[in-house]
Amino acid sequence: MRKKRLLLIDGHAMTYRAYHALPPMTGPSGEPVNAVLGFANMLIKAIEDYRPEYVAATFDVGLTFRHQEYAEYKATRAETPDDLRAQFDRVNQLVQALSIPIYTMEGYEADDVIGSLARSAEAEGLETIIVTGDSDTFQLATDAVHILTPGRTSREVALYDPAAVRERYGLEPGQLVDYKALAGDSSD
Repeated sequence: MRKKRLLLIDGHAMTYRAYHALPPMTGPSGEPVNAVLGFANMLIKAIEDYRPEYVAATFDVGLTFRHQEYAEYKATRAETPDDLRAQFDRVNQLVQALSIPIYTMEGYEADDVIGSLARSAEAEGLETIIVTGDSDTFQLATDAVHILTPGRTSREVALYDPAAVRERYGLEPGQLVDYKALAGDSSD
C-alpha cells in the first residue's frame, strides 16, 4: 500500500511554462487564455496520473527578501509580458474554483513555500510530488519527495527522485545548492 500523496503545484512556474508552451489564444471577450488553458490541462493530467489524496498550489506574491538583500536579483530576466500577467488572476481563480488551497507568504517565492510544505508533508509521512518547471526544486528530492517537470509537450514529463537527480547532474540533491552557488544561475 502506497503512502498518501500530496500533489504540490508551483502555480507561478507552471503558469509561465503554459504561457510559453501554447500559442496565443483569446476567449470570447478577447481576454488572453493560453496560459490558463495550459495550466488547467497540466493540473488535470497530473491529478489523473498520480491520484493524490491532497492537492495544494503556491504562487509568488510581491518582492522577496532576496530583492531587498540584493538589488540585482533577477535583474537579467525579461519583463513579464502583459498578456501573461493578466492570466495569473484567472489561474488563481481556477485553482480556487477547484477548491485547491493556495499557499503564499509575503516576502517569499512560491518555491520557498513549496520547500517548507514538502518537508512538512514528508515529516507527516506523506509522499509529495512537486509539479514545477523550476529545476531549483531538484534539491528537495528525497525518497518521499519527487519533482515532476514538463517537457516540450504535455505528454513529455520527467519524474525526479534522488537517483534521477544523480543521473542528470552527477550530484546528490543537497549538493545542487553548492553547485548553483559556484556555477551561477542565469535565471536569477
